[in-house]
Amino acid sequence: MAITDIVGYIAAIGTTGAFIPQAFKVYKTKKTEDLSLGTFLLFSTGVLLWTVYGVFINSVPVILSNGITFFISCYILVMIIKGKKSEKQKIINDN
Repeated sequence: MAITDIVGYIAAIGTTGAFIPQAFKVYKTKKTEDLSLGTFLLFSTGVLLWTVYGVFINSVPVILSNGITFFISCYILVMIIKGKKSEKQKIINDN
């Protein structure tokens, strides 16, 4: 295995692993009001494009890390959207 791949896998573990605690917290608490929809939308788009880039350059570390991160960020994104819909519905029901 080339040193570039080793560095890539270590970076992948770090960057992908950084989102696991956030996703777990969202799963556990179901609370997302402090998270930015715009940030996660932009981030999810970015990691999707990084995944595509990894396919183009045939880089397994780039594909794996960004593919996994994309699914984690999409889970958080979906939960943010659900939370915003719930907030709007609560406001409508309260009025």
